[in-house]
Amino acid sequence: MMLKQTTVTAIISLLLINFSFAQPIGDENPMSAKPVIDKIVAQVGENIILHSDLEVQKLQAMNEGYTLTMDSDCRILEEMLYQNLLIHQAKIDSVEIPDGQVDAEMEGRLRQIEAQIGGRDKLEQFYGKTYSQIKDEFRDVIRERMMAQRMEEIITADIKVTPRDVRRLFEEIPTDSLPIVNDQIRFQQIVIFPKVSQRDKDATISQLRKWKNDIERGVKDFEAVARAHSEDPGSRKQGGRIQASRGMMVKPFEAAAFSLAVGEISDVVETEYGFHIIQLLDRRGDEYEIRHILKIPEVDRSAFSQAAALIEECARRLDDGEITWNQAVREYSEDEMTKQNLGIVTNPYSGEMFWDMEAVKQIEPELFAEINRMDVGMISSPIIFQDRMRNKEGVRIVRLDAKTPSHRANLKDDYSVIKRAAENKKKEEAVEQWVNEHIKSAYIRIDPKFSRCQYLYNW
Repeated sequence: MMLKQTTVTAIISLLLINFSFAQPIGDENPMSAKPVIDKIVAQVGENIILHSDLEVQKLQAMNEGYTLTMDSDCRILEEMLYQNLLIHQAKIDSVEIPDGQVDAEMEGRLRQIEAQIGGRDKLEQFYGKTYSQIKDEFRDVIRERMMAQRMEEIITADIKVTPRDVRRLFEEIPTDSLPIVNDQIRFQQIVIFPKVSQRDKDATISQLRKWKNDIERGVKDFEAVARAHSEDPGSRKQGGRIQASRGMMVKPFEAAAFSLAVGEISDVVETEYGFHIIQLLDRRGDEYEIRHILKIPEVDRSAFSQAAALIEECARRLDDGEITWNQAVREYSEDEMTKQNLGIVTNPYSGEMFWDMEAVKQIEPELFAEINRMDVGMISSPIIFQDRMRNKEGVRIVRLDAKTPSHRANLKDDYSVIKRAAENKKKEEAVEQWVNEHIKSAYIRIDPKFSRCQYLYNW
């Protein structure tokens, strides 16, 4: 079966180094490319850049929506030169990335690819190789990418900004050039999860043990049962298969995996995600491959009714002024991630307490609809919601704690945003100084074809 070009490009993009562009690459038409024999177009130390490497990055740029221009080759090549200079220096400085971190990064990328391409079987079909062979082929690429990232972190590790730096940057920006900040909100929650009865747990354990018995007797196939019944969306399509390194999985799961002999199936293992049976397929040092079946106990209607009644009781006491919000969080909330912070929900992507309303709309559309009609200090009606981190349903009430209307950025309301901009500016200056210094000591060769390029640095 032929795969779509966008899928092929997505695979390349996910596996190879991601390059960022400061701005879209113009609107002119790209040069028409003619097939050429692969050749070296640049070299930094022992690291070479091939013509095919450059073409791959152009494909990635187009896949991300950029329009290529006459200067695109130059700009992309310079980014590749910069990345290779980082790698070159990382090797000189003996920067090491542990195998476990490399494999964790590799697993994450391959899972993204599997999701896009339609499963591990299609991934293996595309490459004509086994999953392990694909990992072996790209392990060094991923390691070098991580070395470059680590080197950049080392260069900028000591960057700090003072309030004076932040104010100076803010004052340097013309008023009409300051960005418009969307509506920002901070909200709190009190969460109650329906209690899983021991009867429901026992039923789940019994079912898993029955599957284990059938598999061991040869009546059923582990992979087939996982595909049909496992509730782990990340591995179900692969028949429950996961490749991991020590430290990647939650402790009870990993302890069970390392206690097994190859081919052996564990007894039922309980984790925060539910109940599992695990089969060890292979183990080499700290790396291992397993299959598992996850089953989450069903919550009966009475447990949900009890949770709803409890959250309604909490809402009533708040409405009557019997308890304050802070007291209610301590007394009722079962969400350990927010309970210690007065129920404030942090944006998982930015790490900030204030959320852009557009982010709320994208991440939790049901919550957006509720909060969009609330005033500061108001508390919502009880809401059924899906806790995506734990893959389970709960009920909650939400309080709109603060709201900042859309406005042009200012120091009072957007200090953290301007501070990040000041930090980024200092980091860019540190990187520029580092590159200019290290270009002088590194062997660098560039194909004369690219002599017409106007580079940021004196390569």
